[in-house]
Amino acid sequence: MTLVVGVDIGGTKTSAGLVDSSGTLLAVRTLPTPAAQGPAAVLDTAAGLVAEVASGAGDVTAVGVGSAGVVDPRRGVIVSATGAITGWAGTDLRGEVSRRLGLPVTVGNDVHAHALGEQWRGAAAGYADVLLVAVGTGIGASVVLGGRVLRGAHSVAGHAGHVPAVAAAGRPCPCGGHGHVEAVASGPAMLAEYRARAAAAVTEPSGVSGPSGVTGSSGVSGPSGVSGPPGVTGPAAVSGLADVARLAAQGDRIAVSVLAGGAAALGSTIGGLMNVIDPEVVVVGGGVAACGELWWQALREGIAAEVLPALREVPVGPAALGGDAALLGAARMALEVAG
Repeated sequence: MTLVVGVDIGGTKTSAGLVDSSGTLLAVRTLPTPAAQGPAAVLDTAAGLVAEVASGAGDVTAVGVGSAGVVDPRRGVIVSATGAITGWAGTDLRGEVSRRLGLPVTVGNDVHAHALGEQWRGAAAGYADVLLVAVGTGIGASVVLGGRVLRGAHSVAGHAGHVPAVAAAGRPCPCGGHGHVEAVASGPAMLAEYRARAAAAVTEPSGVSGPSGVTGSSGVSGPSGVSGPPGVTGPAAVSGLADVARLAAQGDRIAVSVLAGGAAALGSTIGGLMNVIDPEVVVVGGGVAACGELWWQALREGIAAEVLPALREVPVGPAALGGDAALLGAARMALEVAG
């Protein structure tokens, strides 16, 4: 049976998985990404993980790498990237990994790898035409048509977070533009929105109720059930979006509004994409997708408000493979070049 290794390189961690041709993940190793040390250190880490999972396993025939950033699979180069990995843009990812390992290597964007993994062995298994949307620190997407990823002429297909959204009008986006859905529906955007609204509620005149446990400008306590660092109270005690989701589940009116608003805006975007792509299934993953039923209900309502009648029965559901999806998708890419 053919053996390949899939690699997932992110700004925080790098993983490698040994995979056979049936899509069985046989071994996984993970290390922190030495992002601040630059490309050579990151590539050395990835190559070391490949060697570790392949040790004693027999002949590994190829390696697939999914990476953060815009990846040109034809040239094997990182075209552009955020500052998450120092100096990552311009890296000859395919050439450098192949040189270190002496194996055929294929490369692609990490969200595309995620989609291929879900389409091969996860929530989209059995479907040829798939829209995957990943919602976390940013918002990305991947389109699989006829079982193959749509990368586009410039390797930037799938940047769903940078689709204009009415709800985000005028808001700055991390890309430098304004009014994109990522500015209102990503994890950091919703967390910032909650903190801003909660802080405004805290300073309202006495007798005006704010979020649960917030009583006014004096004697402010953290939101109910949420504790921040020692000495930190009020909205600042909400340390992450999981806290906002927990407050929403408890009925906090601001948390409910923020989560539902962000999800509805994203749903509207997904519905528009569905009208263009005509997928058989829509899969939604990433950390924000764990925000609970309130978020999912608002997302589905946003989709329903936009899709054409023929698409109203297209299933929309959560990703199934978690962190394994990108490894399996990268491995599937590797099987295409395996000798």
